[in-house]
Amino acid sequence: MKFTPIKTVTTKMNLPVKLNHIMVLTGEPSGDLHAGHLVREIKQINNHIYFSGIGGTHLEDQKVDLFYNISKLSAMGLTEVFMQFPQIKKAFDLFKKKLRVNTPNLIILVDYPGFNLKAAQFAKDHYDIKILYYITPKVWAWKKSRLKNIKKYIDHAALILPFEEKIYKKAKIQYTYVGNPLMDEYSENIPEVLLDSKPLSSKQKNTTMIGLLPGSRNNELKSLLDIMIEAATLIHRNNKKVVFIISKASSINRKIIEAGLKKIRNDSMFQIKEGPVKDIFFKSELVIAASGTVTLEAALCCVPTIIVYKISPVSYQMAKLFVKVKYVGLANLIVNAEVMPELLQNDVTPEKISKKALYMLDNLFYFQNQLQIVRKLLGKKGASKRAANIAVNMLATSKLSY
Repeated sequence: MKFTPIKTVTTKMNLPVKLNHIMVLTGEPSGDLHAGHLVREIKQINNHIYFSGIGGTHLEDQKVDLFYNISKLSAMGLTEVFMQFPQIKKAFDLFKKKLRVNTPNLIILVDYPGFNLKAAQFAKDHYDIKILYYITPKVWAWKKSRLKNIKKYIDHAALILPFEEKIYKKAKIQYTYVGNPLMDEYSENIPEVLLDSKPLSSKQKNTTMIGLLPGSRNNELKSLLDIMIEAATLIHRNNKKVVFIISKASSINRKIIEAGLKKIRNDSMFQIKEGPVKDIFFKSELVIAASGTVTLEAALCCVPTIIVYKISPVSYQMAKLFVKVKYVGLANLIVNAEVMPELLQNDVTPEKISKKALYMLDNLFYFQNQLQIVRKLLGKKGASKRAANIAVNMLATSKLSY
């Protein structure tokens, strides 16, 4: 792996000037998306910055000099992380080498706390670098002890959920609530547009579309894809008007989904969709989705959603010991009510999913109305821009700043 030397630009007098260097670290597709938007906003303020980091396609689109691509990195659950340890170690070793060869003026961490908090600790122990954390660890769900390390190693936290403010204020950690970056993705009138263009009941349409979102990690597809496909066949058996669109994340090989569809007799009711997941929301009356940020996106589009999640038995038992929240879905946590039905672990069966889906198809108006509450609580767009301003201000006061 070759590392880019310190970047310079040439002034009108042909004098080389060193560029400030921001390193961006993220570890999964959703974080990469928001990191890409953040870099874009920073460039709007100051386009004479060299960016390096760990990320994926969205950071690549912003011309970030990636020294590790995240396609092999994302994992969830204790056993899943253990299996990916060699890749995680490789990424961390490259991070340490990059720090040594071309020390950044500012590090921006985006989500992916298991890796990023270790990275913050190493950077602070060995270098005098300011660190901004955007999309902070979910300490309200589990590992509240992480607050101690956040306070020790993070200079500023850019929070995206309204209920996080109280936690960070109590812990006396420097923070700013910037709003949720998903609000930047959806215009403020999207729910009205969707509700005006879709029927309130599946009975009013010749064809009803259900979106299947099995996740952005390979281990998620291994646990959920076959179950979702089988549930879809049960739904179709009860309602011949229903067809399905499967979301393929950029981190997933299309052949995995195609192999899953080959296991059933009739795959003509399925199509695979690559690209922005919002395209699926615009077409679907209902979504069945792996737990994650994508379910909050569905809520912002007022698309009724069934949240499903299944991890290894060991990871699940450990999670039960440490996770102290009533719901797993962000929309449910924000409203403090189950506005999106949740089916977890042993409840993730084709029969239970299909039964819940058929009920929701007959009661879409009720579930759509519930989801409008979520959008109101998340406020206005502009999170990426507000976080970018924080980053630029931190860069200006960095001891290493040029």
